[in-house]
Amino acid sequence: MHSTIRFPAVVAAAGIGSRMAADKPKQYLSIAGKTVLEHTLETLHQHPNIGDIVVVVHPEDAYFQSLPLATAPWLTTVIGGKERADSVLAGLKTLNNDGWVLVHDAARPCISHQDIDRLLAIYSEGIGGILATPVRDTMKRASIQTPAQIAHSEDREGLWHALTPQFFPRQHLIEALEQCLEKGLNITDEASAMEQTQQPVKLVEGAASNIKITRPADLALAEFYLSRREM
Repeated sequence: MHSTIRFPAVVAAAGIGSRMAADKPKQYLSIAGKTVLEHTLETLHQHPNIGDIVVVVHPEDAYFQSLPLATAPWLTTVIGGKERADSVLAGLKTLNNDGWVLVHDAARPCISHQDIDRLLAIYSEGIGGILATPVRDTMKRASIQTPAQIAHSEDREGLWHALTPQFFPRQHLIEALEQCLEKGLNITDEASAMEQTQQPVKLVEGAASNIKITRPADLALAEFYLSRREM
Protein backbone atom coordinates (compact mmCIF):
# COMPACT_ATOMS: atom_id res chain seq x y z
CA MET A 1 0.00 0.00 0.00
CA HIS A 2 1.68 3.21 -1.16
CA SER A 3 -1.21 5.62 -1.60
CA THR A 4 -1.22 9.15 -0.22
CA ILE A 5 -2.96 8.04 3.01
CA ARG A 6 -0.77 8.28 6.09
CA PHE A 7 -1.69 6.60 9.36
CA PRO A 8 -0.41 7.54 12.81
CA ALA A 9 1.26 4.95 15.02
CA VAL A 10 1.48 4.39 18.76
CA VAL A 11 4.59 2.59 20.02
CA ALA A 12 4.33 0.97 23.45
CA ALA A 13 7.72 1.52 25.11
CA ALA A 14 6.80 1.68 28.80
CA GLY A 15 7.82 -1.87 29.69
CA ILE A 16 10.48 -2.78 32.23
CA GLY A 17 11.67 -5.99 30.52
CA SER A 18 12.64 -7.90 33.68
CA ARG A 19 13.22 -11.17 31.80
CA MET A 20 16.21 -9.63 30.00
CA ALA A 21 18.19 -9.50 33.28
CA ALA A 22 19.78 -6.28 32.00
CA ASP A 23 20.67 -2.98 33.66
CA LYS A 24 18.14 -1.09 31.55
CA PRO A 25 14.77 -1.74 29.84
CA LYS A 26 15.09 -3.97 26.77
CA GLN A 27 14.05 -1.21 24.35
CA TYR A 28 17.26 0.66 25.27
CA LEU A 29 19.65 -2.22 24.74
CA SER A 30 21.94 -1.85 21.75
CA ILE A 31 21.86 -3.69 18.43
CA ALA A 32 24.37 -2.73 15.73
CA GLY A 33 25.08 0.68 17.23
CA LYS A 34 21.48 1.74 17.89
CA THR A 35 18.98 1.00 20.60
CA VAL A 36 16.17 -1.44 19.93
CA LEU A 37 13.71 1.46 20.17
CA GLU A 38 15.60 3.54 17.60
CA HIS A 39 15.51 0.67 15.10
CA THR A 40 11.77 0.29 15.68
CA LEU A 41 10.90 3.97 15.40
CA GLU A 42 13.09 4.62 12.37
CA THR A 43 11.62 1.67 10.48
CA LEU A 44 8.09 2.90 11.12
CA HIS A 45 8.94 6.49 10.22
CA GLN A 46 10.56 5.46 6.94
CA HIS A 47 7.38 3.74 5.74
CA PRO A 48 5.58 6.04 3.27
CA ASN A 49 2.14 5.39 4.79
CA ILE A 50 3.04 6.07 8.40
CA GLY A 51 2.75 9.64 9.64
CA ASP A 52 3.07 10.95 13.17
CA ILE A 53 4.32 8.53 15.82
CA VAL A 54 3.52 8.62 19.53
CA VAL A 55 5.95 6.74 21.77
CA VAL A 56 4.64 5.82 25.22
CA VAL A 57 7.36 5.69 27.89
CA HIS A 58 7.51 4.67 31.54
CA PRO A 59 6.93 7.45 34.10
CA GLU A 60 10.47 6.94 35.40
CA ASP A 61 12.13 6.54 32.00
CA ALA A 62 15.68 7.88 32.23
CA TYR A 63 16.88 7.00 28.73
CA PHE A 64 14.55 8.27 26.00
CA GLN A 65 15.52 11.94 26.11
CA SER A 66 19.17 11.04 25.47
CA LEU A 67 18.37 9.43 22.10
CA PRO A 68 19.24 11.48 18.99
CA LEU A 69 15.69 11.16 17.65
CA ALA A 70 14.02 12.26 20.90
CA THR A 71 13.35 15.72 19.46
CA ALA A 72 12.29 14.58 15.98
CA PRO A 73 9.33 16.64 14.70
CA TRP A 74 7.40 13.51 13.70
CA LEU A 75 7.62 12.07 17.21
CA THR A 76 5.52 12.80 20.31
CA THR A 77 6.23 11.38 23.77
CA VAL A 78 3.57 10.53 26.34
CA ILE A 79 3.79 8.94 29.79
CA GLY A 80 2.36 5.44 30.09
CA GLY A 81 0.14 3.90 32.73
CA LYS A 82 0.11 0.90 35.02
CA GLU A 83 -0.73 -1.73 32.37
CA ARG A 84 -0.13 -1.97 28.63
CA ALA A 85 -3.76 -1.09 27.94
CA ASP A 86 -3.44 2.09 30.02
CA SER A 87 -0.30 3.08 28.13
CA VAL A 88 -1.75 2.43 24.68
CA LEU A 89 -4.89 4.34 25.65
CA ALA A 90 -2.76 7.33 26.69
CA GLY A 91 -1.01 7.21 23.32
CA LEU A 92 -4.26 6.95 21.37
CA LYS A 93 -5.77 9.92 23.21
CA THR A 94 -2.71 12.04 22.39
CA LEU A 95 -3.47 11.73 18.69
CA ASN A 96 -5.75 14.22 17.00
CA ASN A 97 -7.07 11.75 14.48
CA ASP A 98 -10.48 10.25 13.77
CA GLY A 99 -9.21 7.60 11.38
CA TRP A 100 -7.17 4.42 11.78
CA VAL A 101 -4.04 3.86 13.83
CA LEU A 102 -1.28 1.27 14.17
CA VAL A 103 -0.09 0.07 17.56
CA HIS A 104 3.35 -1.53 17.69
CA ASP A 105 5.67 -2.98 20.35
CA ALA A 106 8.90 -1.07 20.95
CA ALA A 107 10.69 -4.42 21.30
CA ARG A 108 9.86 -5.55 17.74
CA PRO A 109 12.61 -3.83 15.72
CA CYS A 110 12.57 -6.37 12.87
CA ILE A 111 9.19 -5.41 11.42
CA SER A 112 9.44 -5.13 7.63
CA HIS A 113 7.80 -2.65 5.29
CA GLN A 114 6.37 -5.57 3.32
CA ASP A 115 4.49 -6.79 6.39
CA ILE A 116 3.25 -3.28 7.13
CA ASP A 117 1.99 -3.08 3.52
CA ARG A 118 0.05 -6.31 3.95
CA LEU A 119 -1.51 -5.08 7.18
CA LEU A 120 -2.46 -1.66 5.82
CA ALA A 121 -4.11 -3.30 2.81
CA ILE A 122 -7.05 -4.34 5.02
CA TYR A 123 -8.00 -0.66 5.41
CA SER A 124 -10.11 -0.92 2.25
CA GLU A 125 -12.08 -3.81 3.80
CA GLY A 126 -13.15 -1.76 6.80
CA ILE A 127 -12.14 -4.49 9.28
CA GLY A 128 -9.28 -4.08 11.72
CA GLY A 129 -6.59 -6.69 12.02
CA ILE A 130 -3.20 -7.80 13.27
CA LEU A 131 -0.04 -9.34 11.93
CA ALA A 132 0.26 -12.96 13.05
CA THR A 133 2.01 -16.21 12.21
CA PRO A 134 0.44 -19.69 12.23
CA VAL A 135 1.61 -21.98 15.03
CA ARG A 136 3.88 -24.62 13.49
CA ASP A 137 5.31 -26.33 16.56
CA THR A 138 3.59 -28.99 18.65
CA MET A 139 1.90 -27.20 21.57
CA LYS A 140 2.04 -28.66 25.09
CA ARG A 141 -0.17 -27.73 28.05
CA ALA A 142 1.73 -27.79 31.35
CA SER A 143 0.21 -29.48 34.36
CA ILE A 144 -1.32 -27.08 36.90
CA GLN A 145 -0.19 -29.29 39.78
CA THR A 146 3.29 -29.88 38.36
CA PRO A 147 4.21 -27.04 35.95
CA ALA A 148 7.37 -28.79 34.77
CA GLN A 149 5.34 -31.74 33.47
CA ILE A 150 3.09 -32.02 30.43
CA ALA A 151 -0.64 -32.34 31.05
CA HIS A 152 -1.48 -32.91 27.39
CA SER A 153 -0.81 -31.75 23.84
CA GLU A 154 -2.94 -28.97 22.37
CA ASP A 155 -4.41 -29.10 18.89
CA ARG A 156 -2.49 -26.42 16.95
CA GLU A 157 -5.04 -26.31 14.13
CA GLY A 158 -6.22 -22.72 13.83
CA LEU A 159 -3.74 -21.35 16.40
CA TRP A 160 -1.73 -18.22 15.56
CA HIS A 161 1.01 -16.22 17.27
CA ALA A 162 -0.18 -12.63 17.63
CA LEU A 163 2.35 -10.02 16.49
CA THR A 164 2.32 -6.27 16.04
CA PRO A 165 1.59 -3.81 14.49
CA GLN A 166 -2.13 -4.09 15.12
CA PHE A 167 -4.36 -1.82 13.05
CA PHE A 168 -7.79 -0.51 14.01
CA PRO A 169 -10.06 2.53 13.80
CA ARG A 170 -8.75 4.79 16.58
CA GLN A 171 -12.09 5.61 18.22
CA HIS A 172 -13.26 1.98 18.19
CA LEU A 173 -10.02 0.89 19.85
CA ILE A 174 -10.27 3.62 22.49
CA GLU A 175 -13.82 2.55 23.36
CA ALA A 176 -12.86 -1.13 23.48
CA LEU A 177 -9.88 -0.51 25.77
CA GLU A 178 -11.90 1.73 28.08
CA GLN A 179 -14.70 -0.84 28.39
CA CYS A 180 -12.26 -3.65 29.16
CA LEU A 181 -10.36 -1.62 31.74
CA GLU A 182 -13.61 -0.61 33.41
CA LYS A 183 -14.63 -4.28 33.68
CA GLY A 184 -11.19 -5.37 34.89
CA LEU A 185 -10.68 -7.72 31.96
CA ASN A 186 -7.26 -9.13 31.11
CA ILE A 187 -6.04 -7.31 28.00
CA THR A 188 -2.76 -8.63 26.60
CA ASP A 189 -2.92 -6.81 23.26
CA GLU A 190 -5.20 -4.46 21.37
CA ALA A 191 -6.90 -7.28 19.49
CA SER A 192 -8.00 -8.87 22.76
CA ALA A 193 -9.85 -5.68 23.66
CA MET A 194 -11.59 -5.66 20.28
CA GLU A 195 -12.48 -9.36 20.72
CA GLN A 196 -13.97 -8.71 24.16
CA THR A 197 -16.27 -6.08 22.66
CA GLN A 198 -17.41 -8.40 19.87
CA GLN A 199 -15.63 -6.59 17.03
CA PRO A 200 -14.13 -8.59 14.16
CA VAL A 201 -10.35 -8.83 13.91
CA LYS A 202 -8.60 -10.08 10.79
CA LEU A 203 -5.45 -12.22 10.84
CA VAL A 204 -2.81 -11.03 8.37
CA GLU A 205 0.08 -13.45 7.99
CA GLY A 206 3.42 -11.81 8.66
CA ALA A 207 7.04 -12.91 8.77
CA ALA A 208 8.31 -15.05 11.63
CA SER A 209 11.34 -12.72 11.78
CA ASN A 210 9.15 -10.07 13.43
CA ILE A 211 10.28 -11.25 16.85
CA LYS A 212 9.67 -9.57 20.18
CA ILE A 213 12.84 -9.18 22.19
CA THR A 214 12.16 -10.65 25.62
CA ARG A 215 15.25 -12.69 26.50
CA PRO A 216 19.02 -12.12 26.07
CA ALA A 217 19.34 -14.58 23.16
CA ASP A 218 16.78 -12.56 21.19
CA LEU A 219 19.24 -9.69 20.76
CA ALA A 220 21.61 -11.76 18.61
CA LEU A 221 18.70 -13.11 16.57
CA ALA A 222 17.32 -9.62 16.02
CA GLU A 223 20.74 -8.40 14.92
CA PHE A 224 20.91 -11.24 12.41
CA TYR A 225 17.49 -10.41 10.96
CA LEU A 226 18.25 -6.69 10.81
CA SER A 227 21.54 -7.31 9.01
CA ARG A 228 19.82 -9.34 6.28
CA ARG A 229 16.59 -7.51 5.70
CA GLU A 230 15.56 -5.16 2.95
CA MET A 231 12.86 -2.72 3.98
